[in-house]
Amino acid sequence: MIRAPSPAKLNLFLHITGRRDNGYHELQSIFQLIDLYDWLEFTQTEDHQISIDGLNSVDIEQNLIYKATQILKPFAKAITGLKIKIEKTIPMGAGLGGGSSNAATTLIVVNQLWQCGLTIDQLAELGVQLGADVPIFVHGRNAWAEGIGEHLTFIDLDQKQYIVLKPDCFISTQLLFSQKTLTRDTKPTKFCAYQLKPSDFGNNFEPLARSLYPEVDEAMQYLDQFGTAKLTGTGACVFVEITEQMNVDEILKHSPCKAYIVNSLNESPLVHFKV
Repeated sequence: MIRAPSPAKLNLFLHITGRRDNGYHELQSIFQLIDLYDWLEFTQTEDHQISIDGLNSVDIEQNLIYKATQILKPFAKAITGLKIKIEKTIPMGAGLGGGSSNAATTLIVVNQLWQCGLTIDQLAELGVQLGADVPIFVHGRNAWAEGIGEHLTFIDLDQKQYIVLKPDCFISTQLLFSQKTLTRDTKPTKFCAYQLKPSDFGNNFEPLARSLYPEVDEAMQYLDQFGTAKLTGTGACVFVEITEQMNVDEILKHSPCKAYIVNSLNESPLVHFKV
């Protein structure tokens, strides 16, 4: 049995800078990996079946873990069945990238188990077919993202701690994108501008999430008492950077919803993973 981690991420900001003819949105964002993990266990079997335990709310054909195995099949030199067990810690529909991270972990591990021989760059290219966030987890490094999120420039970020709140709601990404009032023409910017004044960089989805989901608004109002609260991705989670002035225990104690303390990562533990 192989046991592998699957880290979460925060979007330190998220701007939509345009829209392509095919309906996809151009964006700019910073992906910050954090030490909140799901864990995946892989056991090879002789029956050539793929089974996934621990995520029964998603049909197997729609599960990104399953889809990742199917993408690798044409490259496999030693194909086997797999029993995959997932221990979920990253909340779903939270904007923390849990599903994409699970897919990336599967690509990295099964590439080795099935002797596919694909490079990290090749795996990341395949990962785009599963979701725009998958390549960041395949590479396992913090990045400035552009395009639909697949054009990555790897960056060094300062070590930080964050309080992350998970409001008790599930945000529909499709619903947010369909809103006519969504800002889709934010002026493109540069990483150096972010470094000079990160407080100027927000999330274009935040006003919509706050108006459509009162639980998100409540969580943001709560964290705004202590710092600059931000929404991550197009999910429900909101976060604030921890400073020396904060009484973290008190903030967690009175949180209106589930709360996490997380640390930033310089790189994913998967970067050097060997089966």
